[in-house]
Amino acid sequence: MTISLSQLAEKIGAVVVGDGTALVCSISSLEDAGADQLSFLSNPKYEKLLNTTRAAAVIASKATRSNRVTILRCDDPYFAFMQAMVLLHGHRKHPHGGVHPRAHIDPTAKLGEGCVIYPGAYVGPRAVLGRECVLYPNAVVYDDCVLHDRVTLHAGAVIGQDGFGYATHKGAHHKIPQVGIVEIGNDVEIGANVTIQRATLGKTVIGAGTKISDLVAIGHGASIGEHGLLVSLVGIAGSTRIGHHATIGGQAGVAGHLLLGDRVTIAARGGVASDATDGAVLYGAPATPAPHGRKGLTLLAQLPEIVERIRKLEKRGGGGAKRTGKKKKRSRSGSG
Repeated sequence: MTISLSQLAEKIGAVVVGDGTALVCSISSLEDAGADQLSFLSNPKYEKLLNTTRAAAVIASKATRSNRVTILRCDDPYFAFMQAMVLLHGHRKHPHGGVHPRAHIDPTAKLGEGCVIYPGAYVGPRAVLGRECVLYPNAVVYDDCVLHDRVTLHAGAVIGQDGFGYATHKGAHHKIPQVGIVEIGNDVEIGANVTIQRATLGKTVIGAGTKISDLVAIGHGASIGEHGLLVSLVGIAGSTRIGHHATIGGQAGVAGHLLLGDRVTIAARGGVASDATDGAVLYGAPATPAPHGRKGLTLLAQLPEIVERIRKLEKRGGGGAKRTGKKKKRSRSGSG
């Protein structure tokens, strides 16, 4: 669609500083945008691109100033950008409605209205899907698992495979039957090749509104609260409880049977081995509170320099000992 900047600003809650009559039809990056396109600025490190962009206008914060390009000022540029994207581009249009003939839905499974199931997807016995769920190619929902309304599973996601549960006896690992399920709340989006294990007993739970990126593994009996954000390559071990609005950076790992409070943040590659209170910000492996963790990471970057300094100090100390030894030797020979 084509829309004037004034009309667009009204819809996304922005104020036009510049020419509000200009028309835009799509959105592009600051580097690539043309004269009929909108762009956005949410990270200050890219502010210099305002001097070179060819965009008709840029969505930015209220503090942003420019003498050459129209600015749509707003409180939250990234949220305004999202609204503009939906308005100008819309969400992905599915090539078909309902269940594709090449998908397999067990006769005992239940699907709500408006579900879209792509080729190769599988929904097992007695599984339940709520309204408007989307399963992309080769997504799998095992038996008895429950997806509530508007859950999206991207390609290759697996919900409800057996938990990693074994009893080791006399050197052999004996499989424990996994008789629990996975339950996923409303408006959850799960990335490609994510695996969420069914509980040994009870439920593995993903709270409403949580968004999970690709290649994440969640262990049996774990619970993720509402509106969490899990970045790619995160691993959550079994029976761990995480509160609402948690943010877990890429390649972070959380050990099993832990309790992490609400609004916890774990930096990328963090390794969490102990409980964390509400609002904790954790860095490093093993993860520690932010001030200590940042200091540790800073010292780690300086480690080669520190080691070299220690070696020089050791050489100085060793040289002094050798000189002392020589003096003593000369003294003994002189007395003879």
